Amino acid sequence: MNVLDLYQQAGAYHEGHFLLASGRHSPKFLQSTTLLQHPHLTEQIGQALAQRLKETGVHADLLIGPAMGGVVLAYETARHYGTRAIFAEKDGHGGMKIREAFTINPGETFIAVEDVLTTGGSVLKAVRAAEAAGGHCAAIACIVDRRPVEGDLEGYPLVSLTRLVFDTYAPDEVPAWLAAIPLQEI
Repeated sequence: MNVLDLYQQAGAYHEGHFLLASGRHSPKFLQSTTLLQHPHLTEQIGQALAQRLKETGVHADLLIGPAMGGVVLAYETARHYGTRAIFAEKDGHGGMKIREAFTINPGETFIAVEDVLTTGGSVLKAVRAAEAAGGHCAAIACIVDRRPVEGDLEGYPLVSLTRLVFDTYAPDEVPAWLAAIPLQEI
């Protein structure tokens, strides 16, 4: 599966000047909500991610995604992985919480699912919320790993469908050629 082709097919791959959720600037952006609005593409992604998790031997009782972007992805991946899916939502204090309707039993294992991983901030907030509820993180899974360095994320095994490393810049390091392009906040 060529993940970038799926993003392009959905009109979800953009070039320009973007302010990412991480606070970094990038000349390229993947808009997963545009991709995941198409059930046939979402099914392909969820099936591929579930298969990759199974191939790596990761076992979990449930999948969790950070709201809002990870909700559909966690559900579709769980459907193919064969388990239930829940989500973590913002707690109003900079972190995330588990919705009252969801239960994580002490010792249950989970996989945290994210669309595009740039710094891992959102998915790690979901991990912390699920751990605070008594769960144990078996792995983190994503469609695209954008981090410049491969490997685990803060000690958690990371499984991705692909790595696409686009240049990103801190606000005070944006090159002149990129600064000349109008900034789009996403």
